[in-house]
Amino acid sequence: MKRVSAGIDIGGTNTVFGWVESDGNFIWRGSILTKDYSDPEDLTNEVSKQLLDNLGNNEAQGIGVGAPNGNFYNGTIEFAPNLEWKGVVRLKEFFQKYFDLPVIVTNDANAAAIGEMVYGGAKGVNNFMMITLGTGLGSGLVSNGQLIYGHDAFAGELGHVIVEPEGRLCGCGRKGCLETYASATGISRTAKELSGKNYTSEEIYQYAKKGESWALEAFEYTAKILGFSLANAVAVTSPKIIFLFGGLAQ
Repeated sequence: MKRVSAGIDIGGTNTVFGWVESDGNFIWRGSILTKDYSDPEDLTNEVSKQLLDNLGNNEAQGIGVGAPNGNFYNGTIEFAPNLEWKGVVRLKEFFQKYFDLPVIVTNDANAAAIGEMVYGGAKGVNNFMMITLGTGLGSGLVSNGQLIYGHDAFAGELGHVIVEPEGRLCGCGRKGCLETYASATGISRTAKELSGKNYTSEEIYQYAKKGESWALEAFEYTAKILGFSLANAVAVTSPKIIFLFGGLAQ
């Protein structure tokens, strides 16, 4: 019998989850499409059932959830612009219907930052920045060895720093947010402006490798805006390292 915890990553496209040992090794993992579940409680039901079906004789210690706009203080997802679920989602409460265990919910980028501190390149590093480039842009800021949560658990939202006044409309309701330019969806919007056609970020990458001028220009434009924004963030937090994570970063 092994002592394990559940790790759950809820993204705008996929939800990935599994049982993991304290050394970081997964003993089982699964995934579902987030968009297949218009009701968040239906998603938590499915994830919980799959986790329980694959726990075996192992001893569960707790549940950790990373999600867009995850509130560490309240155990909720709150008004996430990159999810179809509206308003406040009582995620911790939903999971505790299935598990009599500690359930911790946090922003997905904060969860990634903690993972980097425990298992990755941030071991022993007290000041760094984690940037997740997926459907949107998430960020986790660590200063003096502590994650910066702020008074409401939503500190460090670099994706919603305005980089272009009156620019692209963001899912948060404002215009010109960084994630509307530097994310998988952002680069797709740029590519459409340049080529007149709809492409996924993966397709843009493949065209860029072939030397297509519009695809190379899309990456150049995206990188310039991201670099500009990271430079501003460095002036505020003075990190030793910046980690880029997520599908677009690949």
